[in-house]
Amino acid sequence: MVELRKAFAKPKFSPFLGPQDFYESGAAGSTETATTHFHQPPPHSDDDSLSESSISSACTIKPPHDQPPQEIRPVSRIKQSITPIPWTNYFEREIYIQSEFETETILHHGYLTCPVEAAPLFVTHHGAGSSGLSFATLFMEIRKQLPMAGILSIDARDHGLTRLMSTTSKTVDLSLATLSLDLFSVIENTKIQMGWKTLPPVVLLGHSLGGAVVTELGSSGKLKEQLLGYVVLDVVEGSALDALNVMKTYLSTRPTGFPSLEAGIAWHLRSQTIRNPLSARISVPALLVHNEDAPSSQAWTWRTDLSATEPFWKGWFVGLSKSFLAGRAGKLLLLAGTDRLDKELLIGQMQGKYTLHIFPETGHFIHEDAPDQAAMKIVEFYRRNDRSLLVLPPKVSDLLLAGKKV
Repeated sequence: MVELRKAFAKPKFSPFLGPQDFYESGAAGSTETATTHFHQPPPHSDDDSLSESSISSACTIKPPHDQPPQEIRPVSRIKQSITPIPWTNYFEREIYIQSEFETETILHHGYLTCPVEAAPLFVTHHGAGSSGLSFATLFMEIRKQLPMAGILSIDARDHGLTRLMSTTSKTVDLSLATLSLDLFSVIENTKIQMGWKTLPPVVLLGHSLGGAVVTELGSSGKLKEQLLGYVVLDVVEGSALDALNVMKTYLSTRPTGFPSLEAGIAWHLRSQTIRNPLSARISVPALLVHNEDAPSSQAWTWRTDLSATEPFWKGWFVGLSKSFLAGRAGKLLLLAGTDRLDKELLIGQMQGKYTLHIFPETGHFIHEDAPDQAAMKIVEFYRRNDRSLLVLPPKVSDLLLAGKKV
C-alpha cells in the first residue's frame, strides 16, 4: 500500500491514447496466440494503471522492480488487430431473465451456453464496472478441456445490458445482499426458461466484486447439493479494503471517454488494465456506450459510473474472508500475488480449508490475462469436486431390506 500511495503522488496517465499510439508503443503477442503470450508481464511504464474496470484492482499495482525485463516486438511490426470481436464467437445465445422483487422489476442480460447431459454449468459474476463478456476467453479455454460444459455469464444490475424496468428507489441498489439475490434469481429463472428439470451441477466463478457475490451465495446454502464449489479471482478482504482509500483519486485519473471502440481497446492494453489483446477485443466494447451528445473525441463513454457506487464499496468486502472460509462447498482462490492474503486466509490455507493458486505473471484480470492457465486450475478444481465420479457403498438399511447380513 505504501507503493500504491506513492504511485498516486504523480500523474499516472498520459493524455488520451488512440489506436495509433498503442501500435507505436508496443505490446506482447498477436491475436492468434494471445492466450499463450502472457507468462511474463509487459514492461512497466509511467502510465501503467490499475484496472479501470474493477473496484478492487487498486491492490494489483506492481512497482517496476517487481517486473522482469522482457523484449517485446512493436505491435506495428506484427500488425496486431484491435477490432472488436462479437460475443457470438464464444457463446450459444444471449439470455434475458426478468425478475420481480418487492420494490422493483429487473431485466437481467447474460450469455449462455447450455451444458450437455451431466456436464457442469459454470456461473460467473464479473467485477465492478466490467461485464459478463470478461469471462469469454476463459470459457473458451475451459471448453477445450470440458467440451460438454456450459456457462451462464451475467451482466450485473447497472452493468452491461442489464436494466431496471421499474423501481420505487431513486438510486440503484448495488449492495452485496442484493447482488447475491440477483445471481440466485437468474440461476433459478434460467432453469425454468430453459426447461431444465433439475439444475445442472454448478461451479460459481467470481472476479473481484464478483468474488464477494459468489462467496455470499455459495456460503448461503441456497444452491444446496447442486453447488460443487466456488472460485474467487483476485480479491481478498484486507487488500480490497486498503485499496478503497485511494479509489476516488484513481477514478479521477482515467479518461472520461474515447473516440471509438478501437481506441478504448487500445487504451486498456496500453495501460495494462488488460494484458491479453484477444480478451480485450471481446470484453472492452461491453464497458462502453455511444453518447451522441458527447464531443467526437469522447463519443464512447463508460456504461457504469463507478463513482456512484461508492456507498457500497466497504459493504462488498467487509467479512469476505470469514464468509469465504465458512462455506461448505469446495473453494478455490486464484490470486495475482501472495501479498493479497490476510491472516485469516493464511491460517485457513494452512488448515486445508481451500485451494490456493498464485499467478504472479498476470494483472488483476487473471481470467483475461491468462485464460489458459486459469482454466487449467478451474477444471482441476471441478474434477476434484465432481461428485458424479464417486462410488458410494450401499446404505445399511438397503442391505437389511435385501436380506443380507451386515
